[in-house]
Amino acid sequence: MHHDDVGSGKRRCHRGFGAYALTGIGTALLLGTVLMGNAQAASAGAGPSAGDVLSHPYRHGVVQTLGTNLPGLAGLNNLQYAGGTAGVGVTTGAPRVYLVFWGSQWGTAGTDANGYTTLTGDSQTSAARLQGFFKGLGTDAESWSGVMTQYCEGVAAGATSCPSGGSHVGYPAGGALAGVWLDPSAAAPAQATGSQIGAEAVKAAGHFANTTAASNRSVQYVVLSPPGTHPDGFNTTGSQFCAWHDYTGDTSLTGGAPSSSYGPLAFTNEPYVTDAGSSCGGNFVNSGPGGVADGVTIVEGHEYAETISDQYPAGGWTDITGNENGDKCAWINSGQGAAQNIQLTTGSYPVQSTWANDFNGNFGGCEIGHATMR
Repeated sequence: MHHDDVGSGKRRCHRGFGAYALTGIGTALLLGTVLMGNAQAASAGAGPSAGDVLSHPYRHGVVQTLGTNLPGLAGLNNLQYAGGTAGVGVTTGAPRVYLVFWGSQWGTAGTDANGYTTLTGDSQTSAARLQGFFKGLGTDAESWSGVMTQYCEGVAAGATSCPSGGSHVGYPAGGALAGVWLDPSAAAPAQATGSQIGAEAVKAAGHFANTTAASNRSVQYVVLSPPGTHPDGFNTTGSQFCAWHDYTGDTSLTGGAPSSSYGPLAFTNEPYVTDAGSSCGGNFVNSGPGGVADGVTIVEGHEYAETISDQYPAGGWTDITGNENGDKCAWINSGQGAAQNIQLTTGSYPVQSTWANDFNGNFGGCEIGHATMR
């Protein structure tokens, strides 16, 4: 694991609709009804703004703020394979995550009793939370990661299942955390564009010496902006998202796709989600002071799961409306697929469920755990 130099120097936008399995009903009729209802809610100011979330094609797998995703659609259709982007559909090796703390606003780096990097500007200890979460994934046979392993690449476009022995999403055996980097070389922008966020991922790839397409094949870079900033308009008037993911080859990024000689790079725009309070998951699972930062792992877990099942969007697994596996299960607070704490070897962390095509007799549904598939 790299910890060197710490402290130095969806095509369419994917909407989260909640998760309610609807079976035995006319899909086309219900789809039209739900979409019409969504449009009416948006025009009334109760749903996603057409000028915000839905008008930005680079915001793949967007985590909409709590209350702006409308339930009812998720169960109507399973995920389908889109055929890949540049020959890549999913993360087939063991997923590896690099956490990039962008900007001098993060303050001074230190180390806690667990060996995690701490930052003096990180009042909600999001750095340590994310390190523990990703270090714990793939250990002690945890099953949250197993849900994603049912998806694969190398099947026909439109496929809704994968053969055993195929090129499945990899299991993060031994932990997904690959490295942590504080980049204090300059202040992070007050409102970074998508292209600037992607450029920071390229910079991180160089820092970690991941300078070939092969070295980035199973990698994702989580670009974390510091408190008080608004990357891509996060937590500003009318903004209705908590995070999104994309890749450096996407020409729809604001400012254009960042230049990379390292091959396509998967990256996530991860704002300081606790700045948005309950809108981005504060106290969604746990009450009191201990739940204020629930959204840190709920939101980033959502983006992680979507990146490994749709590495260079939207060449991987989406449904007919563009939703990815996290979108279809966002902000469920009770019943099947409800967000909850999962116990890892590194501690307990709140996460949401993700979509499983093979659940409920292959009608699909949201699951917190699943056997690993190879």
